[in-house]
Amino acid sequence: MADIIHLKLKWGQCIIFVFLCLIQAIQNPSDEGLQDEAWAAVVPLVGRLKKFYEFSQRLEAALHRLLRALTSESYNDPMQHLEREQALAKQFAEILHFTLRFDELKMTNPAIQNDFSYYRRTLNRMRINNVPAEGENEVNNELANRISLFYADATPMLKTLSDGTTKFVSENKNLPIENTTDVLSTMASVCKVMLENPDYRCRFSSEETVSFCLRVMVGVIILYDYVHPVGAFSKSSKIDMKGCIKVLKDQPPNTVDGLLNALRYTTKHLNDESTNKTIKAMLQP
Repeated sequence: MADIIHLKLKWGQCIIFVFLCLIQAIQNPSDEGLQDEAWAAVVPLVGRLKKFYEFSQRLEAALHRLLRALTSESYNDPMQHLEREQALAKQFAEILHFTLRFDELKMTNPAIQNDFSYYRRTLNRMRINNVPAEGENEVNNELANRISLFYADATPMLKTLSDGTTKFVSENKNLPIENTTDVLSTMASVCKVMLENPDYRCRFSSEETVSFCLRVMVGVIILYDYVHPVGAFSKSSKIDMKGCIKVLKDQPPNTVDGLLNALRYTTKHLNDESTNKTIKAMLQP
């Protein structure tokens, strides 16, 4: 995880540099020097994109193991269950936090797909001309197709988690679905209470802790919306959606736009006819 976080911190700076190099190369297609410079810039970026994609695959496997551990036994009180499994719940929260943070960064760097397309076009041209290329073995065609599909999604890591959670539920039909949804709804409730109650909020050591709780809250809401038969926005939902949205909107301006957009555009049931009109209005841009 530490290596991935380190890569994340370098990502924005790297993309800006690559973007500038590609602009020059595309505007001057006959300048071999600029073409070489653009290629030298894009290869390391592709290596990073590959690492993030591979990490998403490991993330899904880790998610399945965590969900199995958190939901494999029946329990009467979800809160007590999570208290007993604090270490596992913390790991789950860390995954959700990373996922939402990654997707926030990805959405603010839309040039990623163009950079990857440039890499593939240039690599294909080099192969046709029998020109050896650094990084040619880094990403073969099959892997390149999978990476392209991954980054084509607006929130690729979140899609990995939502698909993974849905898959976990469908593959474990012997487990009551409430085992999973109760864990998710309880985590959402805990985050909401910690954020809206001044007695708890004042104990946070930094604004990063606030951001952590906000991302975890939104992450479990989205997963709940995918695996619960009628979703997080229905009257039968165990998540206080009005309260959660209010908590988000009470944050300083422009600090939670990405999280509100995640609820608007990556949930499954928000636009259902049965969704409360007040909730829909609260999430209007």
